[in-house]
Amino acid sequence: MFNTTRPPRPRLTGRIFLYAMVDVFGLFCVAIGASWFAAGKGAILATFPSSTAEAVACTVGGVVVMLWSVSRILREIAAQAPEMQAKYEAYLAAHHPDKLMPKAGDKPE
Repeated sequence: MFNTTRPPRPRLTGRIFLYAMVDVFGLFCVAIGASWFAAGKGAILATFPSSTAEAVACTVGGVVVMLWSVSRILREIAAQAPEMQAKYEAYLAAHHPDKLMPKAGDKPE
């Protein structure tokens, strides 16, 4: 049922999911602010933003939230690096043994 011959991928943890939802919120804020610049009024929400200052604050705030959440997602994925490396080496050994890199203590052939 599942394709077991694909390279390993990072696990979706609760924190990664939470940060992804925060990223979606930031994207929504950017869309709300940018829609005001496109339409000259609140195009997504009827009464917000109602001025250029609100549109700029919403857009910039959304970008800041998105950058923060993406950096946290990358940090969480980086924490899985040792586990991912071990899974990848096992995948290479099983499916592509010719592409394995020699370990530090191994003798070259």
